[in-house]
Amino acid sequence: MRVKVCSVLAAGKICTALLGVVPIALIAPARDMAFSQTGTGTVAQAPLFTAIDLTPSGSTSSFARGISGGRIVGGGDKGAWLWNGSPDMVDLLYPGGAAEAISGGEEVGWAQIGDRWHALLWHGSAESMVDLNPGGFSDAKALGTSGGEQVGTGLQINRDWHALLWRGSAASAVDLHPSGFEFSQASAVSGGQQVGWGAPTQNTEHALLWRGSATSVVDLNPPGYDYSAAAGTSGEQQVGWGDGRATGGLTHALLWRGSAASVVDLNPAGFDISQAHATSGGQQVGWGYSQATGRHALLWRGSAARAVDLHVFLPAAFVTSTATGIDSNGDIVGYAGMSYTDSYPSHAFLWKRNVSAKPGSRLTLDPKELKVSGTTPVELILTFRSQSTARPCSNESTTPVPPPRG
Repeated sequence: MRVKVCSVLAAGKICTALLGVVPIALIAPARDMAFSQTGTGTVAQAPLFTAIDLTPSGSTSSFARGISGGRIVGGGDKGAWLWNGSPDMVDLLYPGGAAEAISGGEEVGWAQIGDRWHALLWHGSAESMVDLNPGGFSDAKALGTSGGEQVGTGLQINRDWHALLWRGSAASAVDLHPSGFEFSQASAVSGGQQVGWGAPTQNTEHALLWRGSATSVVDLNPPGYDYSAAAGTSGEQQVGWGDGRATGGLTHALLWRGSAASVVDLNPAGFDISQAHATSGGQQVGWGYSQATGRHALLWRGSAARAVDLHVFLPAAFVTSTATGIDSNGDIVGYAGMSYTDSYPSHAFLWKRNVSAKPGSRLTLDPKELKVSGTTPVELILTFRSQSTARPCSNESTTPVPPPRG
């Protein structure tokens, strides 16, 4: 029997079809779709992503922050960690603190040393650690790295937090703090651009973009927004979040291309609030939240309409998730929790992209329950076929799928 499902996926919804245990071929057009399987059948072709729990043996909590070329940084109950693609290959960079970003052969983060926070730089091992805390600053944290540059924030002695840029040593520190702002922080760097946020007053924050100096600052805060922050940059794109009249007072994930006027609201249908944390290759990652779903890790491709819910690829025990990093291969990292009310203790996760599974590809599954999520109306043709002959049967009837749940 052939079952034809036409335009049943409303934006941001998950549609569940109970289909019985028979092989099913799904043919979908080239849209941003996410396929997941909750039954026990055999997957003949992998879904778009495979979720890998990175929590090392013997640890109770972990989180991943950044990824580059299959190497991942983050932390957990034992300190700052560097993974080489699997939970069995993890190196402790420093006990305590966290590793926040990775690019090429560099990792950055922070740790408490004595009674102060210190910005730290590594080159693949604990022994390679460089203390980046500059003179005149009592505390510092390194939050981003790329192309031999590192960024973060430092606390001036008896004064305020300032955005900082380093080039491999404490002595190289450049104070990016813009004139007229009370506080500032640089969160990410790429291609000679640095992004973060600053507070022109104690009651607001503005997303900021620099090109190597305090005087180069560009205020990205869009018209109609009271608060904004930039968390990631790659190429000509910057990502973060903001809220104000333009968003009905709710926090929405935002995408910029170098100016406040270029802002794109990424908040997808079905989610009340969202944030974007990283970008690479024209793709953005972060999270969205609604009362119906809780917090879900999200992937975008430049617009709210092109969002993919990454949470559907996680094991069922995890009910919250956040995506924090993406690399040029399209692999994504973050963390997930087993409680709706608190994401800790969390588990670090890698969403490994399966290059053979692309939107529009043919998937053969054997599920008791198949879930399909998408953000735009789409036509799916579900074809029951004989396991022995593997040929489609004739079109006997068209049956509607029950309304989407949740």
